[in-house]
Amino acid sequence: MTTKITVETQINAPVAKVWSAYTTPSDIKQWNTASDDWHTTKSTVDLRVGGIFSSRMEAKDGSFGFDFEGTYTKVVPHELLEFSFGDRAASVEFITGAKGVTVRVVFDAESENPIEQQQQGWQSILNNFAKFVQAR
Repeated sequence: MTTKITVETQINAPVAKVWSAYTTPSDIKQWNTASDDWHTTKSTVDLRVGGIFSSRMEAKDGSFGFDFEGTYTKVVPHELLEFSFGDRAASVEFITGAKGVTVRVVFDAESENPIEQQQQGWQSILNNFAKFVQAR
């Protein structure tokens, strides 16, 4: 059975702005990093069921990099994204409430790294996303 990991953040902004920042390549390049010594050098988004997204993440010192790529399996604008990446899957919910938008990401854990490390990495990226949207 696959372990599911959940991370979430609260963003005080309209859902249209949050959605746009999450799905626009030029924005993704600004926030898609877990730490200051990494950056996203390129991003593509084909926002439709069957569409592919890709982000190139690299250490700023050039020592390491990888591509994170997946295929959208469900797209409900301003509400839900579901995607597969490799043999894993994830969902991103955009839940509108009185204090803005809760962005909740649920993803299948992988077996190479500890659960806590995976959760911290994805949470760090989501925290950067929240900071980026609220600073705009």
